[in-house]
Amino acid sequence: MENLNLPTYSFKIKSDLQRKLIFDSIRKKYVVLTPEEWVRQNFIRFLVEEKDYPASLIAVEKKVDVNLLPQRSDIVLYNSNANPIMIVECKASKIKITQDVFNQIARYNMKLRVPFLVVTNGLRHFCCYMDYEKKSFKFLGDIPNYQTIKDL
Repeated sequence: MENLNLPTYSFKIKSDLQRKLIFDSIRKKYVVLTPEEWVRQNFIRFLVEEKDYPASLIAVEKKVDVNLLPQRSDIVLYNSNANPIMIVECKASKIKITQDVFNQIARYNMKLRVPFLVVTNGLRHFCCYMDYEKKSFKFLGDIPNYQTIKDL
């Protein structure tokens, strides 16, 4: 798989019936290694190893009902009180981050109402803080560490 704009990690990868599979340490199973999954698995490792998010507080492909339709958010991070604090939407590295991608994560957030939204294609990462009182948002220069947002 291609190099991303993230630290390099090693993964358990195997082949099965002409497909490559990667071990998802959060879901505790092998999943098909698509370009989007490569970004997701690398970003999860980045969150755990570089940003100190506890793996036990991360959900992958979390079901979120949007307008009564079931959707799946790529990554949802929780605080120790089981409140969602961040949604991450992952795209394959060849997919450009457009307004449509931000609209997608905003739809998920209509239900979850988290303070932080992250969109990444593995090459570019965008994080914004949602201020619900002021009905505004602010793009941040970096993904916050767990310790700085765990009490939100």
